[in-house]
Amino acid sequence: MEERDYKKIKKYIITGVIVIFGLIIICGTVGTVGAGERGVLLQFSAVKNVLGEGLYFKIPFVQTVRIMNVKTVKIETEAASYSNDIQTVNAKIALNYHINPIAVNDIYQTVGMSYELTLIDPAIQEIIKATTAKYKAQELIELREKVKNEIKDGLRERLLASNIIVDEFSIMQFDFSPDYEKAVESKQVAQQNVLKAENELARIKIEAEQNIASAQGKAKAIQIEGDALRSSPQVTELRWIEKWDGVVPLYWGSATPFIGIK
Repeated sequence: MEERDYKKIKKYIITGVIVIFGLIIICGTVGTVGAGERGVLLQFSAVKNVLGEGLYFKIPFVQTVRIMNVKTVKIETEAASYSNDIQTVNAKIALNYHINPIAVNDIYQTVGMSYELTLIDPAIQEIIKATTAKYKAQELIELREKVKNEIKDGLRERLLASNIIVDEFSIMQFDFSPDYEKAVESKQVAQQNVLKAENELARIKIEAEQNIASAQGKAKAIQIEGDALRSSPQVTELRWIEKWDGVVPLYWGSATPFIGIK
């Protein structure tokens, strides 16, 4: 290879390195923060500033940007606890939350990017345990809305202190031990049987009252019919005939007298 060709290749290599290095510098200088995000600007790992949405510039190799989501996030998790009457409670819940946009630097400084694992999950577990312990298992079912609101208020107060805002909370389901659920099912069956028996008794009572009313009505009708028959002329004449001894009267008003034959 001639020296001239060697110099040309060397020149191309140097030029390529410079271009690549330049692109790295340019790419490391410019960046964007998306919608619903905030950028934590770090300088030598120390929080320097919070960047809003849009284009930003930073010093390569000196400054870095950590993107944090400030949009509402939904998480679903499970929590195991006990009721006031020592029944095992397995709760499945859903939580909607977002971090305070003006406090992302504080969150990053205190817990970094793992705030869900460090702050939110422990708060959920603790608040649910503390709340379910106040109620009996049956009350957790019957007062579900009240329990939900109490847990939500507890989480809101607890997480707000860490700049995490609770948007919504819901209890997807409460599960209990198989023995307790079997006992509840047996109780429901017993209640249904009692209700069925009460309904049957009420039906029999109504039918008896209807039969009595029907019998009384028939008796009243017979009495009325009998009174009517007893007071009719035909019945009066029939009674007179039944009482007649067969002797023709000698004199009957102004009519022609009869001679009685004895």
